[in-house]
Amino acid sequence: MILRNCNRLAALVLASFQAMALVPSQEIKKDIFEARPALVLSNDRLQLTLLTQGGSFADLTLRDDPERLSPLWNPIRLAREAGRTPPAGFSIGHFVCVDGFGPVSQEEEAAGLPGHGEAHTQPWETRASEKSRQVATITLSTRLPLVQELFTRTIRLVDGENVLYVESQLENLLSFDRPVCWAEHATIGSPFLEPGKTVVDMSARRAKTRPHEVRPDALPYRLVSSQNFTWPLAPAINGQQVDLRAAPASPNSLDHTTCLMDPERKLVFVTALHTEKRLLLGYLFKREEYPWLQSWEHYPADLKMARGLEFGTQPFDVPRRDVIATNSMFDTATYRWLPARSKIGSSFVLFYTRAPEGFARVSDVRLERGSIVIEDQNAGKRITLRASLDW
Repeated sequence: MILRNCNRLAALVLASFQAMALVPSQEIKKDIFEARPALVLSNDRLQLTLLTQGGSFADLTLRDDPERLSPLWNPIRLAREAGRTPPAGFSIGHFVCVDGFGPVSQEEEAAGLPGHGEAHTQPWETRASEKSRQVATITLSTRLPLVQELFTRTIRLVDGENVLYVESQLENLLSFDRPVCWAEHATIGSPFLEPGKTVVDMSARRAKTRPHEVRPDALPYRLVSSQNFTWPLAPAINGQQVDLRAAPASPNSLDHTTCLMDPERKLVFVTALHTEKRLLLGYLFKREEYPWLQSWEHYPADLKMARGLEFGTQPFDVPRRDVIATNSMFDTATYRWLPARSKIGSSFVLFYTRAPEGFARVSDVRLERGSIVIEDQNAGKRITLRASLDW
């Protein structure tokens, strides 16, 4: 009897502790962003605004930043500032392109398939939202009805950390293997993106300019069409080389390039640093899951600029048929297989932080004993961010 009562008491105590540790999160709140329903995920360091229609990471700020400057591209705000009508239904910031990255074929368009896949157009349902000890977690999912896939994304944020942990899963609801196209359309924009002040670094060397033809009513190209080069120095139409790390001092161009992420590394990175404001955005991800990074550089003269840091399974955003026909580039596959009635996953971390005075470029980003270490080897400077969760 005494033993039974002790066991019952122990069970009640355990249940009480579990209830205290696992409660609906106060760090995840409903909001409206650019007239769209949103969720806000925050801790004492970061605040992320997430759109529930399309799942975009729409806004990211440091909690102690009086400017509340987000590095993420907001085409609605940029159009409004320029006195133009904001685009209707346009994706914002960082959104996922799955299953598809780029335009569609005539037949796919007639069947209703949108460009960049369905996930960024569908409503996302919150599956779970909780705060367990110091970790706020939200899980969302969306069904892709035309391609018959289910996409699920879990985001975690730890108190005291400048890091977002993002894990995703794509499930095939059909009974045959299929090649899939999957990219994280991470995009930075003005005013964080500024000529000569914002620089992009990544763990890449082999690169190529996108094939193009001159268009009379569009922004001009700076770069030669369809040429291999070594990042970051790309061949320009004027015969010179262009350092792609920073936007041109006098913007008026539109270019696309792709980079093969370093095959010698398990984890690869891309960063964007505003050297004057000393704000640093970065992504660290697995090279086997995202071997390519496309840079879309939209640099109009009015400075309402955008730059893609788009890491994914393929080098360029092109129709699915073109992806499959290409098959590989630089001895690396241009798509990923999703087996019948199966699931595949991917993960990455996103960080946003301040940089020390004199920090001018990112030479390396790596995980090291529960921390993300970011180095400017030329300046002999280092940023260390606590990153306590496995991913």
